[in-house]
Amino acid sequence: MISSEEKILIEAVDRDELIELTRNLVRIDSVIRPETGNTEKETVRFIAEWIEEELGVPAVVEEVEPGRENVSALIDSGRQGRCLLLEGHTDVVSEGDHSLWKHPPFEAVMEHGRIYGRGSCDMKGGLAVNLITGKALLRSGVPFSGKLKLAIVCDEEGMMIGIKDYIRKGHADGVDAALLSEPEENQLCLSMKGAIRALVRVNGRMAHGAMPRTGINPATRLARIILAYERYETEEISRCGEDPFLGFPSITFTVIHAPPPGEPAQLNVMPGTATGYLDIRTVPAQNHHDIRTRLKEILTELAESDPDFSAEIDFIEDRPVVSMEKTEPIVQYAKGAYRDITGKAPVYNGVPGATDGTFLRAWRGIPSLVNGPGPRHMPHRTDEYIDTDELYEAACIYVLTAYRFLSGDSA
Repeated sequence: MISSEEKILIEAVDRDELIELTRNLVRIDSVIRPETGNTEKETVRFIAEWIEEELGVPAVVEEVEPGRENVSALIDSGRQGRCLLLEGHTDVVSEGDHSLWKHPPFEAVMEHGRIYGRGSCDMKGGLAVNLITGKALLRSGVPFSGKLKLAIVCDEEGMMIGIKDYIRKGHADGVDAALLSEPEENQLCLSMKGAIRALVRVNGRMAHGAMPRTGINPATRLARIILAYERYETEEISRCGEDPFLGFPSITFTVIHAPPPGEPAQLNVMPGTATGYLDIRTVPAQNHHDIRTRLKEILTELAESDPDFSAEIDFIEDRPVVSMEKTEPIVQYAKGAYRDITGKAPVYNGVPGATDGTFLRAWRGIPSLVNGPGPRHMPHRTDEYIDTDELYEAACIYVLTAYRFLSGDSA
C-alpha cells in the first residue's frame, strides 16, 4: 500500500518533463561512427548540464578512452542507509538506412502515445527514468535515507568499457544494489545470458579466380567451420534445453570477412585469408571453459581430414551468466512497487543478452535488477519506439522502489 509520503513522491514525477527529456536525448545522435568521430560525447555533455542544473549536485565526467566518457552523480541524503545505483548507457546502435524508417531516426517524433527514434527504447527512455527518479526524490521534499548514485556510461553496445572503467575506479564500491533501466517492459529480470566473443581466422593462399587450385580457398574452410559450429549449437540446445528465463543457448556468426577489411575485394581474386566473428550466448547449464575447449577441438578435427586446413580461434571477451534470487531485497522492493503502481503482479524474466549489470554482478557481487521500460523485441530495429505510458509507469516504479530500498522499510 502506498503511504501519504510515497504519494507525494510519485506526484513529484513530472510526466511531461519525463517525455520531453526522453525526446531531447533521442535527438542527440550517439551512434559510434569511427568515420566521423561521433561518440556519446554530446549526450554526456547534455546529461552533465542537466544534472547540475536540475539536481543541483556535481556531475563527474571521466574519460574512458579518447572521446568516450562516463558521467556520474551522487545524491546523498545525509542520513545513514543503503546505497542504490541507477545505471544506464549513452551509446546507441546504428540507425542504418534512413529511408527504411517511418519517421526520421533522430527527430523523436511523437505519434499515438509513442516516441519514435533510434535509442528511444534502448535506452534514452531508461536514462530519462533514472534522471527523473533522482529529481523526484529531491523535488518532493520527502526525507529519505542513504545514497542514490547515477552511473551513465559509454560503450554498452560494444565491449562495455564504460562500466568496466567505472568499477575499476572504485565507483561501485559500497553499492548495495543496482537498477538497470534497459528495455524489458518493466518486467523484473533476475538473470542475464553470458556471452563469449571470438574471432575465427582461416589461412589460405591467394590465387587467380580462374585458377583456384593453384591456391588454397579460405572461404570454403570457413564455411565448414560455420556448419560444424552450427551442429555443436544444436547439440548444446538438446543437452541444455530451454532455460525458463533465458531461453536457448546460441552460437552465431555475425560478420564474415574475405578478404580482410582494408584489402581491396576483387571478383577474380581468391583471398588468402577469411575471418568470422562469433557471438556466443550462454545459459546457466553451460560452462564457458568447456565451450572454448570444444570450439578449439572442432578446428583440430576439421584439420585432420584436410592437409590444407589452417585456422585458429581467438577469444576476445567473456561475460559470465549472472543471476539472483527473488528473495534479494532489491527484487522484493521492486516487486512491491510494481504491484502498488500497476495493481498487477510483476512478471519475472531474464535478459536475452548481457548488460552492464553483468559486470556489476560478476565483479562486485552487486544484485543488479534489469527492469526498464520499452518493448523487449524493439532494440536495434528500425522504427524503434517507446510507449509514453510505460515510460511514466517505469519512473513511478523506480522512485517508489528507490525510496523504499533506501529507507529500508518492509518490502
